[in-house]
Amino acid sequence: MDIIFLQEVKVQTHLGVPEWERATPQTVILDIEVAMPHSRACQTDAIVDTLDYGDIVTRIRHTLSEKSFHLVEALAEHVCQLILNEFGAPWVKVKVAKPAVLPGLKALGVVIERTKD
Repeated sequence: MDIIFLQEVKVQTHLGVPEWERATPQTVILDIEVAMPHSRACQTDAIVDTLDYGDIVTRIRHTLSEKSFHLVEALAEHVCQLILNEFGAPWVKVKVAKPAVLPGLKALGVVIERTKD
């Protein structure tokens, strides 16, 4: 399986359980691994034979800027489903980190993996 990875993608979104926390956008950090539907790009060296990571990041940033989530789990699921359904990936792994949410805590988050049904 060929995998594209996107590391430390910083995204602005509305996230948190209390309403006041979701009132202003905050930065979350995503680490994403996306399985390629095939390996043709390794032979052809053509962008049309791969998943365009620029398009993936742009789409994620756009949708997360418009949405609001209570839980990092729901945000991660949203990103997974977007990549599986809109980009045709057979498998995706998403790590969502919410930095410095509590004193003495670097980050909290979740890691989920999903496959295309």
